[in-house]
Amino acid sequence: MQYGFVIPGGDVHTIADLAHEAEVAGWDGVFIPDCICIEGLEDPAFLGFDPWVVLSAMAMRTERVKLGTMLTAISRRRPWKLARELTTLDHLSRGRMILSVGLGALDDAGFGKVGEATDRKTRAELMDEALDILAGLWSGKPFSYEGQHYKIGEMTFLPTPVQTPRIPVWVVGAWSAEKSMQRALRWDGLLPTKRGENGSFGGVTPDDIRAMKSYIDTHRTATTPFDIIWEGETPGDNPDQAASVIGPFEEAGLTWWMETMWNSPDGLESVRKRINQGPPHLD
Repeated sequence: MQYGFVIPGGDVHTIADLAHEAEVAGWDGVFIPDCICIEGLEDPAFLGFDPWVVLSAMAMRTERVKLGTMLTAISRRRPWKLARELTTLDHLSRGRMILSVGLGALDDAGFGKVGEATDRKTRAELMDEALDILAGLWSGKPFSYEGQHYKIGEMTFLPTPVQTPRIPVWVVGAWSAEKSMQRALRWDGLLPTKRGENGSFGGVTPDDIRAMKSYIDTHRTATTPFDIIWEGETPGDNPDQAASVIGPFEEAGLTWWMETMWNSPDGLESVRKRINQGPPHLD
């Protein structure tokens, strides 16, 4: 099991400092949101900044931890530009980038208010095509593409990412929607959600993780490593209680636990405290 911390916000310098503190405290990865404009978010401690610029600052303050967003809605990003940005970050971090992708949350005004696609079908199509383009460009070989939404004349992107065969990609998969799960299996990790019979999304349990792990083992043909990621909150001052939260998930097949504090009661002070308490290792 590896342990990541999602820093919910802050100014650029503070986030870079927190990433450094997380590395010193023993976390395995540090992640940040990728948002354009979340309406109603007025707490100055959690104002948003461009994720790639912030990740650059984080990369320069750290040496070991994995870095990435949690998560990026690539339907609203030009995939060839994203390929270049992430390659640059992979070199800057010496091969520590992870790309987490999903359809995105529509409470971000960076969808409907700027003319980006908002219906799920179109966003899913854009995501599939963008992922194919990223993989093709990251190969370093001559690549062209013709899809429903994107067309690329032959080009060769160099340099390639530091990581081979490419930067790892984690994809949101809705359990137990076949098409959504099959999309995730094509890549390097599953960010699970659970869709109810009425179409709504709910929390994921260890039993759900166990069922997803069984599905992955049965249906995934690639032999490369594959991660299953889930998020939650554990008390940094009570190892036994933290173990009772995480233990069932690890036993079920989880490979990354993401510590999240989306509703921190006193802003970044409690976030910093939790970071410095370290990850809830199961010894």
